[in-house]
Amino acid sequence: MSRKWLIPLLMVIANALDSSNLRRWILPTPSPFTKNEIGIIRQWVRDGGNLLLIADHMPFAGAATDLGRAFGIEFLNGFAFTGEQSWPPSVFSRRDGTLQDSPVTRGVKTGDKIDSLATFTGSAFKAPGSARPVLSFLPGNWSLQPDTAWRFNRSTPRLGLEGYLQGAVLEYGRGKVAVFGEAAMFTAQVVNGNYKVGFNSEAAPQNVRFALNLVHWLDGLMK
Repeated sequence: MSRKWLIPLLMVIANALDSSNLRRWILPTPSPFTKNEIGIIRQWVRDGGNLLLIADHMPFAGAATDLGRAFGIEFLNGFAFTGEQSWPPSVFSRRDGTLQDSPVTRGVKTGDKIDSLATFTGSAFKAPGSARPVLSFLPGNWSLQPDTAWRFNRSTPRLGLEGYLQGAVLEYGRGKVAVFGEAAMFTAQVVNGNYKVGFNSEAAPQNVRFALNLVHWLDGLMK
């Protein structure tokens, strides 16, 4: 009797952590994936699979470092800021050049075009030249690099984010990869009693549309 195996069209890896960091968001932040597993994922994408890789602020960006490098992505294991604090959220827009034109921000029909996206802290990364930037940091944006998540002081290292991204897409072999250094932008949350985050946020009116654009680009409905 022959069997037909279902091959997944889209794989989503969001904020994966090694077991050592599940309750301890401190350095070091080792990969939750073995070298063999990373090789399997890379080959699956090369053969036509589609990967959405999301790695938020430290420790998530550190945990995703080895997997990201398999596709030429270099995560910065910190907290990315575009303002003086983590609130209000960061808004990337076409107007200031931080939201880049790409298939996922352009869409395929009227109403698909994205003019702004909101993110909620997260991490930063550098991408290979073959990638299409989606969310770009400006000179003057920075990343704090603590040894423990959300614990900052005057001695916490601070790195400039010129040339870094928080979102990018790339084709890899016959497959596609979308990488984002922020997870809450793809959720709908209410935190600390009254702060609306993600799809709920007044700062993010187009985040839902963007999520649909992104999935359609990955699943092949959008060329």
